[in-house]
Amino acid sequence: MNGFTSKLGTALFALALGAALPAQAVDLRIAKQPGLTYLPTIIMEENKLIEKHAAAMGIKDLNVSWRMFNSGASFNDSLISGNMDMAVAGTTNLILLWSKTKGAMKGYAGVGAIPLVLVTRNPNIKTVADFGGDDRIAVPTVKLSSQAIVLQMAAEKEQGLPGRARINALTVSMGHPDGVIAMQNKSAQITSHFTMSPYAEMELKQPGTRKIFTSNDVLGGPMSIAIIFGSVKFHDENPKVVQVMYAALDEALDMIAKDKSAAAAVYLANTKDKTPLPELVKILNGPDMVFSKTPSNTMKMANYFAHAGYIDRAPTDWKEMFFPEVQKLNGN
Repeated sequence: MNGFTSKLGTALFALALGAALPAQAVDLRIAKQPGLTYLPTIIMEENKLIEKHAAAMGIKDLNVSWRMFNSGASFNDSLISGNMDMAVAGTTNLILLWSKTKGAMKGYAGVGAIPLVLVTRNPNIKTVADFGGDDRIAVPTVKLSSQAIVLQMAAEKEQGLPGRARINALTVSMGHPDGVIAMQNKSAQITSHFTMSPYAEMELKQPGTRKIFTSNDVLGGPMSIAIIFGSVKFHDENPKVVQVMYAALDEALDMIAKDKSAAAAVYLANTKDKTPLPELVKILNGPDMVFSKTPSNTMKMANYFAHAGYIDRAPTDWKEMFFPEVQKLNGN
């Protein structure tokens, strides 16, 4: 018997006895974005919670990597091509990918539903109808980001369909950190920024800036600004990795609920944000700071996408866009 035949026979004999062959290395690649609404996943990354729960469940070789994108649209192709396994981004990105892939992309869970805040330094702006042709509004992605969609909703409510087209023409794609810098430059064309904590608080410290409205004002309540989503293929082929991710997310959410100071300290360590710790803790204790796995207001966004013609149809129910693990939650 030659060496190859001997090795093959040994392997087959082991399988016949029910013995497990050595596990293959697994990579979990996650795309992320900046902002406080992503705090649970920032804690997961900084405290290596996925790796911790993987080891506890017997997965010894799970390699987890996180890659930063300043706009959700920029990693959609990476998910579709398989270069990323999961993403943490806004509801709008999930809706677009769910529609584009005919349901081959779905949501794992909500992460954060903190308000989006429209900040301006133009003293003439009181409502969305007051924006003029010389104004420019920074949003993560024009037309299709959560910020852009909420702006369109507000403009259409005040001015009808022409309002939506007019406000779209005034938006500029810009990551949140760059938007803060642009708002500090009085000579820049950017006069407003639709952003989130802690960037909104940074901008509102600047003389002459003020808040116009929040996404909660437009939608009548919190919306899941951050959602974990990915392909049905990865979900179905990696049940233990998915289970590990959920366990890590639960631990991160528990930390935020029980110890705002510890959660804030993790955020500052991971992001190198210069916000003083007591100030960030105060922000986290605000009544509108929601961190939860429960998807919120996803159907309002999906229905608007269909109304605006950005997708062929809205889902019949929010559960159509999410994996079974969260369908028991009281989402909407």
